[in-house]
Amino acid sequence: MTATPSRRSNLNSANGLILQTSHILLLVPIGVVAGYLNVMAGGGSLLTVPALIFMGVPGHIANGTNRIAILAQNITAVSAFYKRGFHDFKLGLSLAACAVPGGILGAWLGVQLQGVWFNRILAAVMVLVMLMMAGRKPAKNTASESSSPTRLLPGHVLMFFAGIYGGVIQIGVGFILMSILYRVMGIDLVRVNMYKVLIVLCYTIAALAVFASQLELVWIAGIALAIGNSIGGWLGAHWSISKGESAIRRVLNVVLVVLIVKLLFFSEI
Repeated sequence: MTATPSRRSNLNSANGLILQTSHILLLVPIGVVAGYLNVMAGGGSLLTVPALIFMGVPGHIANGTNRIAILAQNITAVSAFYKRGFHDFKLGLSLAACAVPGGILGAWLGVQLQGVWFNRILAAVMVLVMLMMAGRKPAKNTASESSSPTRLLPGHVLMFFAGIYGGVIQIGVGFILMSILYRVMGIDLVRVNMYKVLIVLCYTIAALAVFASQLELVWIAGIALAIGNSIGGWLGAHWSISKGESAIRRVLNVVLVVLIVKLLFFSEI
């Protein structure tokens, strides 16, 4: 009779804090920046999840609540790519079909996620991604030209494991997906972002359902972030198409370096 109210009292305290107008207003611009980074490269959740925790939301609740914004962001981004003529749903959905089971498994694990080595593991993943991305020269094709994916089987298999990672913590999954799509499958970076947002959209639907069924998410905070993430996702998709692969590569490398340094030396989250 006392255990359940105790757990809910902390959550209700977090909800009360998040409901303050100042926090809601702050989450929207944070979401804009995060949504832009997520579509162009990745790592936007390293802004949104710590912001939620700073406002009093428990870590595992923040991890789940963040998925509300990720879902809205990728709906907007997929729509933006579609309107600009980037809509290879056949390959995108087949890759997503492999990521979704992993996302469900990962979300189940993520409900109870804890661990002091999280930052170092994530930094190591990003260093690996940076090395892999550097191993392939930029494609000569422009955003209007097509590129034929290669190594489809390894790409689909790796999507399952990427889904697990994304389901568990989401933070940094964009880097992993970009590495698989770009380095393993040989897709140009503009289309990499097109496929990435579709894949994340699909497994996030499943992951959010798991989190929502197991935890009391802070929906008002998630909706505030969703508004910002949607704006940022739309901007990121249009910038990705208009500026092309070289701009994406520059944004990606800058974000990777900054987040690696932050994770290793300046963060407790």
